[in-house]
Amino acid sequence: MPFRLVTTYSFDSLFVMSAKIVNLPLPLSSGQNRAPSQIAFNRQELSQILSVYGRMVSAGHWKDYAMDFLSDKAVFSIYRKASEHALYRIEKIPALRNRQGQFSVIAPGGLILKRGHELAAVLKVFDKKKFQLR
Repeated sequence: MPFRLVTTYSFDSLFVMSAKIVNLPLPLSSGQNRAPSQIAFNRQELSQILSVYGRMVSAGHWKDYAMDFLSDKAVFSIYRKASEHALYRIEKIPALRNRQGQFSVIAPGGLILKRGHELAAVLKVFDKKKFQLR
């Protein structure tokens, strides 16, 4: 197993720097492809989600959010209050990319409000006034 030298800085009363060898996984070469161990939103997707979230927070409809990055999906959960169940969930499931689309908006009861291949199109479900809270 390959090793990398990782330098850790520890300061004691004498300001001594120490280094130790730690077993870290090396990146795979280009010929070896494997699925990521954790699914996440990329920067552009997160920007689109936070734009909608910010608009709804400023309108007073939403108060809190949580992000979960699991082995099979990434979830952005939206809350009206921090102590209750998620009001909506925005999920990214790459396994559905070639089928129904990897993005979906899910209501509290598990009802899928919108599913698609493009996140911007899926997030338009929040532009409709019938999904806003009063």
